[in-house]
Amino acid sequence: MFFKDWADLGRLLVVGIPAYIALVLFLRISGKRTLTKLNAFDLVITVALGSTLSAVLLNKSISLTEGVLAFGLLIVLQYCITWLSVRWRSIETIVKSEPTLLLHQGEFLDQAMMQQRITRAEVLSAIRTSGKGELSAILAVVLETDGSMSILDSTSGSGDALTVVWSPNTVNQSTGAP
Repeated sequence: MFFKDWADLGRLLVVGIPAYIALVLFLRISGKRTLTKLNAFDLVITVALGSTLSAVLLNKSISLTEGVLAFGLLIVLQYCITWLSVRWRSIETIVKSEPTLLLHQGEFLDQAMMQQRITRAEVLSAIRTSGKGELSAILAVVLETDGSMSILDSTSGSGDALTVVWSPNTVNQSTGAP
């Protein structure tokens, strides 16, 4: 169906513009953290906000007021969870995952890759995408909490950023690295 009636188009404009403005205002008030992609929890909030906007625009049974309240509720809940997670480690561990070392000094960490359901081909693809070609020159590949892969090569320095992911004196529970 290409066209139903003018009233539907009018409702879309009348509800859509203020809903969009309300969402932008909420996001500006709540700060940059609301739309970061630091972990899966953040992704869920971002998708939920988009889904809510879509529902408000296209579902006649959802009023503008209900949509604005839903935006506010999602943002307040996200704010509370992130506020708690920066203050209590136990909350942070529930909400956020740890980065996982997938490759260290040119060697694949097969146990960690299996736990994270990542194949060698996917790691190699990330390495190529980063512009690197020599596996032996790669210091580390880390699966970050947001699902992206960070590639550190021998020109990246000493690898101090790996201390959160891997310590040479301990076994990291999430990676199986020595």
